[in-house]
Amino acid sequence: IAGLRKGCVAIFGSSDPASGTERIIIVAETREKEQHRLDSIYSRINELATDLLGTPADEVVLAPPQAVLKTSSGKIRRAAVRELFEAGEIGRRPEAVRWQVMRLLLASLRPRLRAAWRRLGAAAYALYAHAIFWMLAPSVWLLVMLLPRSSWRWKMMRRGARLLFRLGRIPLSVEGVEQLPRDDACVIVSNHASYLDGVLLAATLPLEVTFIAKAELRRNFFAHHFLRRIGALFVERFDTRQGVADARRVFEELQRGRSLLFFPEGTFSRMPGLLPFHMGAFIAAAESGAEVSPVTIRGTRSILRGDSRFPRRGVVHVEVAAPIEPQGSDWSAALKLRDDVRTAILQHLGEPDLANRAATP
Repeated sequence: IAGLRKGCVAIFGSSDPASGTERIIIVAETREKEQHRLDSIYSRINELATDLLGTPADEVVLAPPQAVLKTSSGKIRRAAVRELFEAGEIGRRPEAVRWQVMRLLLASLRPRLRAAWRRLGAAAYALYAHAIFWMLAPSVWLLVMLLPRSSWRWKMMRRGARLLFRLGRIPLSVEGVEQLPRDDACVIVSNHASYLDGVLLAATLPLEVTFIAKAELRRNFFAHHFLRRIGALFVERFDTRQGVADARRVFEELQRGRSLLFFPEGTFSRMPGLLPFHMGAFIAAAESGAEVSPVTIRGTRSILRGDSRFPRRGVVHVEVAAPIEPQGSDWSAALKLRDDVRTAILQHLGEPDLANRAATP
């Protein structure tokens, strides 16, 4: 039939809700727009339908191009066309179709736009956090270098650390600090997940403690002198002979009544989990009879990961468990003390025990 698009005609049956019978429907595509041409095509379709079927179609719909749906191989999708017809969607204006396509496109772009917005917000926060750090760090470092008394230096460091978290909009949750021994020297042992951990404990622990720092930090001018001014002790992790001498100095510090703060993992990683503990803290506690206070830190790893300088928003929790008393002064007592402290930290950490995983063949 002249005026119809070849291969773009769908014929199907459609139920009539009024009579309960099935009607014959013909949907044919045409580019014609003039009414007299459309009337001529309509009449020709019904004539041909009467010749072939013995009866005219119950309804003929002359639709614009692309109205008759097809498969990727070019076969007419009669069921899909029937659904469009019964929903009254056949023959809608191209503008409406284009708007529907546009809406679908926008819907598919919305998750990407949200993700891009989140990345932009994360980058803006990282720049803000760096600005806060570099605004505070030089002033605190210089004052700690200049203040003559240890208590003044600690007070300045603690205030600077708290201000960093406050301005960085990082909420702090602290529990159990009342369980820290106040009258006797103790050993505080904490898991280590981020560069923020030392700053966090300076901000939250009410005691002046001696940080036990790894000897490699001596090579960093600013870290070395800062830690020296707050009374930190540097211990060697790889040289056995020097390590024995450092352990003696740690023991003497406890004997003088100074509480010690250890990160017995010695380092941290991006992967969540509690690494194996070095024995130095537990040997010193067992030999001196000092109680060990387990401290669990959660949240710093996600804020500042081990291999990143890109801080993120987050919430930090510090939980101090009840102190654990050594049951002897020998090596087996130190081992038991280590295992009891690891158990106490793992109970609150919510991360896997990487020491057990490493030991599994």
